[in-house]
Amino acid sequence: MKQFDGPVYDARTLGKPRMLVLGFQHMFAMFGATVLVPALTGLSVSATLLFAGLGTLLFHLLTKGKVPAFLGSSFAFIGGYAAIAPMLPNEAGDCVIPNTELLPYACFGVAVAGLMYVILSALFKVFGVKKVMRYFPPIVTGPIIIAIGLTLSSSAINNCNASWPVALVAIAVVIFCNIWGKGMIKIIPILIGVIVSYIVGALCGQVDFTSVREAAWFGLPFQWDNTVFGLLGSGSVDSGLLLTAVITIVPISLATMVEHIGDICAISSTCERNFMAEPGFHRTLLGDGLATTLASLFGAPANTTYGENTGVLALSKVYDPRVIRIAAVLAVIFSCSPKFAAVVSAMPVATIGGVSMVLYGMISAVGVRNVVENKVDFTNTRNVIIAALILVLAIGINYSAAGALVLGPVQLSGLATAALVGIILNAVLPGKDYEFVQEDEGSTSVNFKV
Repeated sequence: MKQFDGPVYDARTLGKPRMLVLGFQHMFAMFGATVLVPALTGLSVSATLLFAGLGTLLFHLLTKGKVPAFLGSSFAFIGGYAAIAPMLPNEAGDCVIPNTELLPYACFGVAVAGLMYVILSALFKVFGVKKVMRYFPPIVTGPIIIAIGLTLSSSAINNCNASWPVALVAIAVVIFCNIWGKGMIKIIPILIGVIVSYIVGALCGQVDFTSVREAAWFGLPFQWDNTVFGLLGSGSVDSGLLLTAVITIVPISLATMVEHIGDICAISSTCERNFMAEPGFHRTLLGDGLATTLASLFGAPANTTYGENTGVLALSKVYDPRVIRIAAVLAVIFSCSPKFAAVVSAMPVATIGGVSMVLYGMISAVGVRNVVENKVDFTNTRNVIIAALILVLAIGINYSAAGALVLGPVQLSGLATAALVGIILNAVLPGKDYEFVQEDEGSTSVNFKV
């Protein structure tokens, strides 16, 4: 993409053809990671693309059309989906079959988690940033993020076992593009890794294209029975499982809300505009939260502001939100092609495993970065206790015989238990001295993307 002499805040000066190309560039930047989430969780690829586009448009509406952010699938909630609706094994023993019976329950939990953004948005509006962020310091969010990646790691290894050569191709391509790639190559390593590994898997006879041939070119992006509305209207709702989904998944939003704040700081820095003040965190959180709730109600993954698209902004120096909205419309158009979704669903298991290994590891690495960049003092016994309990509870409970903490009819995942314990300990133990500084991007430093 052509570099311009200075930043462009009104893309209309470039002409409609260039605006369209820039829109495609943003769509492909988010594409690899966005469609990988439904591949890992069993959710609909078409619904994912539809509500990534609609969620982005809703976000732009609520933020006065001022913030050039694209909302794609959040990896942070994968652990929640796995806890409530784990993928089912096929005849070979690979866990790749969507758990369509339980996925609506997980989506309900994510929808409620999206409403937490609305609550935090109101708190930011009433009390201001510094007072609210004292309850989400790096000593809590950092270890939670580390635990998210570690608890997911076994599924990546299991998928890689289907074909380590294919998985290693995906890993090698992602690393090469991310380290030595230039321009767009560096921005879309996940997409390139998936494509190359997919081709290798197909050449090795590991891809069945029957579903692709049978799929229609055009169709509805989602099925009503697979939505939360379909579940609630079925007349056979397990209320205990609904409550379990909420308690398990909602605490994950504590980390993703901080992730959102970090992304808005990064976009502000890139565009040299203070979006933290105008339109303000209260509006950006509201947009992200409502987009997540909307997507989840219709069987799509949670949404989050995408760092990949921030990279595209820095690359092209075109900061006009209109270009992002073009990308959102393109995502909606592609969501109406079941054949396109079938191509994604036919992806080799080992390809998913290889890419997942990098992504899950990076989630944990981002958690480490969170505590390092914020200079968390681990000579302080208070901090050591909080981090230790979060990590041990999250990982220990997840890999225990029960796999969850059972409290009557409610089952708390390791991640949910760890998050609740960490937040409570941070609130009650003496020495809570964290101060959030919104001008300092390192004070948030939470980003789940490549």
